Amino acid sequence: MEYYNYIKALHLIFIVTWFAGLFYIPRLFVYQIEAFHKPSPEKEILGKQLRLMTKRLWNIITWPSAILATSFAIWLLILHPFLLELPWMQVKLGFVVLLILYHLKTHQYYNQLQNDDVRKTSNFMRLWNEGATFILFAVVFLVILKSAINWVFGVIGIFVLGVLLMLGFKIYKKVRRKNPDA
Repeated sequence: MEYYNYIKALHLIFIVTWFAGLFYIPRLFVYQIEAFHKPSPEKEILGKQLRLMTKRLWNIITWPSAILATSFAIWLLILHPFLLELPWMQVKLGFVVLLILYHLKTHQYYNQLQNDDVRKTSNFMRLWNEGATFILFAVVFLVILKSAINWVFGVIGIFVLGVLLMLGFKIYKKVRRKNPDA
């Protein structure tokens, strides 16, 4: 069991890189969508570069990190199956399922944009970008507090964060209207 902490450290490292990918990819989607609406040749030049950037981020960092983080998590649970009986872990695993669903939906958006199939607005992607943030907050509070009850306060905090992000989003939208280069 001396290697348990090494597995835990690797799990944490790949969670960080997975989230890094999930935080950045929707931002690249925003730029791809905005580039799609630009005139030629800017549209083609930016589109090609942004497709390449998203492809590399998604396939070289985000997907491998998701697979490795999940693999190390399963290994940890095999070593300590009693964790599955703890209420906070059960709630955490529910959020992990949400994270995986978020990842898969993001993959769907990735595939669409790689084919220049623009179905969402850049504003939608700015909001979508916050999905991983909400899940991260919930999971971190659960892991640190180790309480299935206290996570309720964490979720309330997440909703407050969501309201603040929405207000920030609206303010930023007004600033961009006045100054498109902001």
